[in-house]
Amino acid sequence: MFEHVGAEKMGEYFTTLHALLAERGRLLNHAISHVGSSRMSHNSFIGRYVFPDGELIDVGQVVQAMERAGFEVRDVESLREHYARTLRAWVANLESNWDAAVREVGVQRARVWHLYMAASANSFEDGGISIHQVLGVRPDARGGSGVPPIRRAWV
Repeated sequence: MFEHVGAEKMGEYFTTLHALLAERGRLLNHAISHVGSSRMSHNSFIGRYVFPDGELIDVGQVVQAMERAGFEVRDVESLREHYARTLRAWVANLESNWDAAVREVGVQRARVWHLYMAASANSFEDGGISIHQVLGVRPDARGGSGVPPIRRAWV
């Protein structure tokens, strides 16, 4: 849902989440991103049919906004190739359940999502868009994060 927050409200979004977390609380922000950011035009296919008013924010801007809100950013991970595979699996699932999907949402909506997911998989594969998870923590008054020092211990 972060794609619907937008750059204009991003600071308020992270400030609110920071205030809601207890000390040593963690936030994992998972969002589709685009280098330099990209607002979806109302005239584009995605802007009109899939994500009206959507915005893909550069991961660097996300990190800065989280830090300005008081988070200590502990990790940034790109899942671009993984998400391409996920979308391909969703497309295959939709295709294998096409009749049920059409009964549920209608042929036009099913076609929109089929095209959106297939095209998006291509964009993730070629690096046109990405998806990042940014892990932030609200440190305690002494600077403690509560995050184990190695990733393997995070689980």
